[in-house]
Amino acid sequence: MTGDPRHFESIGNRLGFRAEPSGDHELNLVWRGGRFPALLCLGIAVFLLLLSVPVFLAILAQGLDSAVGNLWYFPTMNAVLFGVVLFLLTLKREIRIDRRAGTVSMRRSSLLMRRRLTVEFDEVRALRVGDDEVYSGFAVAGSTAGQKSFPARSLRLLLSGSRSVLLDRGGGRRLDELAARIASFMDKPVERVPRGSSAAPGGG
Repeated sequence: MTGDPRHFESIGNRLGFRAEPSGDHELNLVWRGGRFPALLCLGIAVFLLLLSVPVFLAILAQGLDSAVGNLWYFPTMNAVLFGVVLFLLTLKREIRIDRRAGTVSMRRSSLLMRRRLTVEFDEVRALRVGDDEVYSGFAVAGSTAGQKSFPARSLRLLLSGSRSVLLDRGGGRRLDELAARIASFMDKPVERVPRGSSAAPGGG
């Protein structure tokens, strides 16, 4: 295995992957960006242009020491919103399963970072659909008093030893169908843990 599985332990993995066209020896599953929040931020940013562009031009003409200079936060907020839109649109996660190479490759990328994890078929003993114990909230003064946990349905690759790699989180039929598809492609068994059983620790 190359890469760190901890980089893929995130509640943000509640994604819903879509299969992309590929050959008989490959299975490519892709999730592309937070489209809805990106479009929402884009709409707000475009609306703010009606205010920020005149303010920006006035600041260029009169300087920050003028009365209009006190409105500098409008163009600044506009630029930040466009940055958020760009970040959300560049979010991408991929799972590529290659029979010929005998590998499962996961990639997590955005405008700011790229992470990659590769696992050999021989390292995978099974897939598991079960509950993760996901933590939310913040620790207070080093304690766990401010933290809460809840079970989240997850799909994991179970590796040799006690290690595992999180593929996706979700619920209902979608996760079961994804597990069946990947297991069939890899020729690996699927372990299904009933809801409400003791949950394994998860990312948060």
